Amino acid sequence: MTDAPSGGPHEHGASPDPHEHGARDPLDPRIFGDGTICFGCGPAHPIGFHLDFRRDGDEIVTTFVPDERYQGPRGVMHGGLVTTLADEIAAWAIIGLLGKFGFTVSIHARLLKPVRIGVPVEARSKIVRPGTRIVGTSVRIAQDGVDAYTGEFSFVLLDRGGAERLLAGPIPESWERFCR
Repeated sequence: MTDAPSGGPHEHGASPDPHEHGARDPLDPRIFGDGTICFGCGPAHPIGFHLDFRRDGDEIVTTFVPDERYQGPRGVMHGGLVTTLADEIAAWAIIGLLGKFGFTVSIHARLLKPVRIGVPVEARSKIVRPGTRIVGTSVRIAQDGVDAYTGEFSFVLLDRGGAERLLAGPIPESWERFCR
């Protein structure tokens, strides 16, 4: 077991073309800038998950070992944070498979069993409803090879103006290429 919140070191260098669907291609969360403070993937977030992602065929995959910072009941990852992990892997399906970013507009979640602290999890997502404005993804989070969580997420893909209205300010330059 490890106390580290992520499943491995970040990959550095140029990010792969999001339209190529190779097996086990790493994706770099720094594509949004080194100062990104996203709770799920931001390398600069002080207590975030610091997740790394990779493409595996038509899926995006991450591994994560939840530690005590993320527990609700003793020894169990907080259900809201399990859903945060699911939302992050779902968002990376949009980024890694479509080369866009989206904003979550709906979540349908099923917590099937407790996610245990200190035990690695594998999260997988894929596109299940492609679209030009609304995209649907599905997520599975497994621990010890057994599904602990399944969910479906819908994301809205925004153009630059829509993203800036949602964020109430200009988007970072590094985000421009991900706009609809």
